[in-house]
Amino acid sequence: MQAFLTPEELSSWGWRIPFVIGAIAALVALYLRTSLVETTTAETRSHQHAGTIRGLLAHPRSVLIVLGYTAAGSLLFYTFTTYMQKYLVNTAGFEARVATNVMMAALLCFVVFQPAFGALSDRIGRRASMLCFGVFGVLTTRLLLGAIGVTTAPAPAFALVVLGLAGISFYSSISGLVKAEMFPTQIRGLAVGLPFAISNALFGGTAEYVALWFKDRGVESWFFWYVTAIATIGLISALLMPDNRVHGYLRDEETL
Repeated sequence: MQAFLTPEELSSWGWRIPFVIGAIAALVALYLRTSLVETTTAETRSHQHAGTIRGLLAHPRSVLIVLGYTAAGSLLFYTFTTYMQKYLVNTAGFEARVATNVMMAALLCFVVFQPAFGALSDRIGRRASMLCFGVFGVLTTRLLLGAIGVTTAPAPAFALVVLGLAGISFYSSISGLVKAEMFPTQIRGLAVGLPFAISNALFGGTAEYVALWFKDRGVESWFFWYVTAIATIGLISALLMPDNRVHGYLRDEETL
């Protein structure tokens, strides 16, 4: 939209176009989801605690693990995607159009990363991928955000953002699968959806607010440490999670 419309046209009516595209895509997604074949059995759906909070609370360790690494994954994801464009403008000093181009190119790379990192997790295991994500988040967040903030040219900014997105891809490429493997079939939908929604709202959804709150108070670097602290929780959660190559609810129904 920025490439084809003037700033006046974009602010007047052009900003609505992506929302229209998104609405159409949502209808397509709704059709696809309603036409999927149900894979659960009648026995599973008739389980006493199928799809209930009580059934979910029977797996407190798994719930806490999912809450932990979803908090880290969603916060890092939103920091290096949604908030990053504002960070490039407000802190690094790029023009809005330049920042948009940098992020568009970086996000295209991020899309390409997903199947590659997903295939890697099939080889090394989901737990190993999550450990890589946790270690990456703890050790590099402060350095990457600090370096991006003082970058003055688009090329190095692009390279640093892509590096951050590559580390996040250890999580984002398997984020749905790694949660599903933690729970039995009868509560899987609720168990994946509810902890994800809670952590994503609390940490991912507030990433921009927290970052700008620190910036407004003149301590922007504190946000870097905040993200690092939540990444540490994600790393601890990865250390506590089971190895899917040994046991997991997508391969058997043994208790984790």
